[in-house]
Amino acid sequence: MTLRVIAIDGPAASGKSSTGALVAERLGWAHLDSGALYRAMTLAALDNLGDEGGGKGEGWNPQRIVALAQELPITLALVGREFVPTVAGVDVEEAVRSERVTTRVSAVAALPEVRAWVNAEQQRVVRQHPAGVVVDGRDIGTVVFPDAPLKVFLTATPEERARRRLTQRGQAPDAERVRRESQALAARDDADRERPVAPLKPAADAVLLDTTHVSLEEQVARVVALARARFRG
Repeated sequence: MTLRVIAIDGPAASGKSSTGALVAERLGWAHLDSGALYRAMTLAALDNLGDEGGGKGEGWNPQRIVALAQELPITLALVGREFVPTVAGVDVEEAVRSERVTTRVSAVAALPEVRAWVNAEQQRVVRQHPAGVVVDGRDIGTVVFPDAPLKVFLTATPEERARRRLTQRGQAPDAERVRRESQALAARDDADRERPVAPLKPAADAVLLDTTHVSLEEQVARVVALARARFRG
């Protein structure tokens, strides 16, 4: 049976989650944002291991984070067509988007033990939903689902991604804010590309889609067309 998975990868603020959710809606599939799991683990570590490393997380032991995820537990629950992260049975979709989580999630996501746990959880969830899942992240097509029939790699310039992120936050994308935000995104890109475990890169057979000058509706339509051609019947 063909694996019904669409892998959407790309750097921060490239529109992965927005695109993935809308593609899933158009196809009648489920959507899984892998970043939500990393954020849920970061939130749990902050709330339960916050004193380690001077409260900044430098001293967090990766085995303790994974043990915490298993004990609480951290899981994914399907709400409508969206998999949402839960901690100890509580929906934390909003809480994981806080700034305190955002500033620390990269360090947590870089831990090999954490990545292995998140990958296994994603694979478990997708196996239980054979109707089809759109999964987005940074290593979905290269590591988590290397056999996904359709892989898409989204990108855009740091400046354009900065404008989008500022707009999402309700902040005016003036020149100085765009400059600061684009610098932060470029630094995040470098860290993701250079990490020794599952670095950010397109899969060899991924469809590359630069969205710098492409609207969200246009990129969604492009991915949906690719999916309908790839998953006939």
